[in-house]
Amino acid sequence: MVITVALVDDQEMVRMGFSLILDADESITVVGQASDGVDAIALAKRERPDVILLDIRMPKLDGLAALPRLTPISKVIMVTTFDDDDYVDAALAGGASGFLLKDAGPDLLLAAVRAAANGDALISPSLTLDLLSRRAQDTRTGEDRIAGLSERENDVARLVARGRTNQEICAELYISLGTVKSHLGSIQTRLGARNRVEIAARMWESGAMNRPNG
Repeated sequence: MVITVALVDDQEMVRMGFSLILDADESITVVGQASDGVDAIALAKRERPDVILLDIRMPKLDGLAALPRLTPISKVIMVTTFDDDDYVDAALAGGASGFLLKDAGPDLLLAAVRAAANGDALISPSLTLDLLSRRAQDTRTGEDRIAGLSERENDVARLVARGRTNQEICAELYISLGTVKSHLGSIQTRLGARNRVEIAARMWESGAMNRPNG
């Protein structure tokens, strides 16, 4: 199956660069581009792409404002420079599936798109781990939610927060892919998280990642 992607950025050079990389891969095709949030919503409704790469700062309607109207249609990866924690908080609240630096190399860009399309959103240590660790606080609500996880769910959630993919979790915990996905569903329910990014955020915010496991 070919993964369809829409590119939304007010910088044409960024869109062109991403498009060249993505279209060179036989399993991915760029179905449209937009330079602002208003056009992005129209594009998403028209093409219904599997994945949208969405810039944050744009004219007319910025990425954060457009995000809640895009996530019901497609998986959305925010394109950011991580220069403001408030942007990231808002993106998480809006349901973003992942984050990507504008200067990400071809391999990381392709990995992010494939991960989002497979529901295995990119949580790369090089992109989000430092940011999420800065968000870590001692929150009682977060601690209560984490305490409700089973031992195995806690193991899986910690690995998600560390940036592991489903396949890497399988290998590290010696469990099947189906079991990993089952645990992830349960973890999302218990933590009130909509995706892997929010699982990671909950784990860091609770302070759990700063304590030894067990």
